[in-house]
Amino acid sequence: MPKNTTPRFYFSLRSPYSWLAYQELTDRHSDLVDVLDWVPFFEPDAESARLLAEQGGDFPYSEMSREKNRYVLQDVGRLTKARGITVTWPVDRHPVWEVPHLGYLAAAREGRGHDYIAACYRARFGEGRDICDRATIAGIGTELGLDSRRLADASDDPALRAEGVRALLGVCRDGAFGVPFLVHGYTRFWGLDRLGDFVAHLRAKALPAASVPEPLVGPVGLGRSADDGHAGGCG
Repeated sequence: MPKNTTPRFYFSLRSPYSWLAYQELTDRHSDLVDVLDWVPFFEPDAESARLLAEQGGDFPYSEMSREKNRYVLQDVGRLTKARGITVTWPVDRHPVWEVPHLGYLAAAREGRGHDYIAACYRARFGEGRDICDRATIAGIGTELGLDSRRLADASDDPALRAEGVRALLGVCRDGAFGVPFLVHGYTRFWGLDRLGDFVAHLRAKALPAASVPEPLVGPVGLGRSADDGHAGGCG
């Protein structure tokens, strides 16, 4: 048996596919939210990459091509339209993904991790704001009634930086090459279009076979290691 049998949801605050999977899970399967271990997936900056390498980790990331970027814009447009959602695309000028993702770890320590995730997705895809801007994260902290500087400056905290590297080591151990990436024991599911299968798998482990719901039926999502991808996965 694997050492870690807690079901895990690798999510990225960068990825539109991760955003849609998060919405679908919290809206339709809210009873599973607290069952899962929520692990941030983010492209490491130079310092995180150094710390990760020192511990034997190698982040599975490849930069997105211009062609793939155009496809993602079109594909996410289809997916959000089918769901009745309006997306406002942000512009990532000088992204440092530790800023929002280590901010999540700080919020999670206060028991507000899911409120923070929802606020970041709302800021990024609902309002087109730059969540790598510390001022944006500080504003989210204020909105949630948390220490705004603690969240905004989380990437400067050595303990939170170390916790973020541990999350990236989990990415490496589980082979999470894209998001959303869903893990339970040795079983893995990649992508928005596999979310229903993951839910059915978890329910089959806890409920009699006759009670297992049908997998979700809906538009197929695509993805990659952070923001885009291909059929069967989700970035």
